[in-house]
Amino acid sequence: MSRSIVFFGSTKLSEEILVFLIKKGITIKAILSIPKEFKISYSEKKVNNSNYADLSKYAEQLNIPYYEVESTEEKRITNYVQVLKELSPDVILALGWYYMVPKTIREIPVEGVWGIHASLLPNYAGGAPLVWAIINGETQTGVTLFRMDSGVDDGDIIYQRKLSIDEKDTIKTMIKKSAVASKAIILKSLLADKIKYKPQDKSKIIIYPQRSPKDGEIDWSWDSEKIENFVRAQTKPYPGAWTMIDNKKVIFWDISIKNQK
Repeated sequence: MSRSIVFFGSTKLSEEILVFLIKKGITIKAILSIPKEFKISYSEKKVNNSNYADLSKYAEQLNIPYYEVESTEEKRITNYVQVLKELSPDVILALGWYYMVPKTIREIPVEGVWGIHASLLPNYAGGAPLVWAIINGETQTGVTLFRMDSGVDDGDIIYQRKLSIDEKDTIKTMIKKSAVASKAIILKSLLADKIKYKPQDKSKIIIYPQRSPKDGEIDWSWDSEKIENFVRAQTKPYPGAWTMIDNKKVIFWDISIKNQK
């Protein structure tokens, strides 16, 4: 069985998975995306998506509709209910998506809205799961394909795959690992005859907050291991860990701290 999808996404990971699905012959009926600079609840000003990818060219290539969603009155997601109903997808796939998907949208596809979260849910629900896992010194994480529900990353689990976090891994290498695993489990599930949905134990969910560039300031009172983890968690393609020296912001892309005897 091959399911038709509407694709929600706005990041380089979204783009990588979208291209993969196109090459695998998955039927994509429309693409909804978010602009590079957009309004979100935790910021009074528009935030810049440093990991942004322009997906409009793929809609043009496939000759399918393309829409940009924001929190503004004229572009909010609920304005596209009728459009999505007319497209009648089997699944909406939301990857690299920064807004909650309301029930009116989740009820449209036959099998709901599926999302990928870069952790083994219910661990590390919420924002920036790979960044938080590296900062916290975890040695293992994973990816979870799940059906979205009303809460944050709390829907039924479809498939999970474990990933190691090695000492040399950075956010860049972990994004790559998660992309490879995500493509595999998404394709497997889209082609499956029947999906088994496993409810999460919602009592075990801890929601981590979103992160912004201001959260990248290094606290030099931390031990050396935590500082190294903090830097490798936020290196390129993210904005970087930083400190102020002589009233100038200095960004650290890599760091090695040796204990002095």
